[in-house]
Amino acid sequence: MAVALIYDPIFLEHDTGESHPENANRLRSILHHIEPIKDQLLWLTPQRATYDLIANVHSEEQIETVEFSSQLSHAIDADTQTSAASYEAALKAAGAGITAVDALLDKRISSAFSVIRPPGHHASATRSMGFCLFNNIAITARYAQEMGFEKILIVDFDVHHGNGTQDIFYNDPTVFYFSTHQYPAYPGSGSNSECGEAEGEGFTLNFPFQPGSGDDDVIPVYEEYLPQVIESFQPDLLLVSAGYDLHAADPLASLNVSTEGIAEIVSLIMESTEVPKLFFLEGGYHLEALGISVKRTLEVMIETV
Repeated sequence: MAVALIYDPIFLEHDTGESHPENANRLRSILHHIEPIKDQLLWLTPQRATYDLIANVHSEEQIETVEFSSQLSHAIDADTQTSAASYEAALKAAGAGITAVDALLDKRISSAFSVIRPPGHHASATRSMGFCLFNNIAITARYAQEMGFEKILIVDFDVHHGNGTQDIFYNDPTVFYFSTHQYPAYPGSGSNSECGEAEGEGFTLNFPFQPGSGDDDVIPVYEEYLPQVIESFQPDLLLVSAGYDLHAADPLASLNVSTEGIAEIVSLIMESTEVPKLFFLEGGYHLEALGISVKRTLEVMIETV
């Protein structure tokens, strides 16, 4: 079965300003770099996530704030800018995973990569922050559960901890959150003592790395601990927050993972289990490193179908 690439030009219209690190040139770089392999992918257009699907994760007040801020092109916080097209882009970004799940159920694809913005993993159930409006991967997880995938594993290799994703599922034993990230760094969460609470205790696993950590530090986590989690949790679906700011060239962080190190992490994820895998673009702010790393990710996905 095919590897899908999910994309819509609306994502280029989410205008944060040219000086903002999370700008449309990120996707332009990705599209440029994957040109040689584009015919090996099944290109799908994301649907708009419905209000009800977003409300499975986010509060009514937060949804209204995103819509109203977009109408006025206001900043939600110092990092999180909106423009006239941002709400529509956010609906399509949240809908990319819905489209991927539907394609899985229709047996049209075996895996997918959503080239989307705004990103999502910092958005909590009540707050948009850190460049993120809605939590795309969390919305997908809840939809997948509605469609019969009972146990969801979320793997997050973005250099910044996915505080929003962790918070949303912190009490939930049906969604396991597994993260490698730089610590301390924005947003300040993600210590190894954060492991879930109540029924969700033991279903969050954080691997914080000090600045300067590289391939030899991060890759062994995916070699050793990811298989253990899969063996014990037995997920039905694996979702990946794919943030490329762990790359050594990235200007917003200080991990030193190489392009081939990222490819190895993706390979270990792809080979870790036979369940379907859906990747969601999160961070990555060095344009060349981002484009090349996403291309390598897709090549690995194609090789391991």
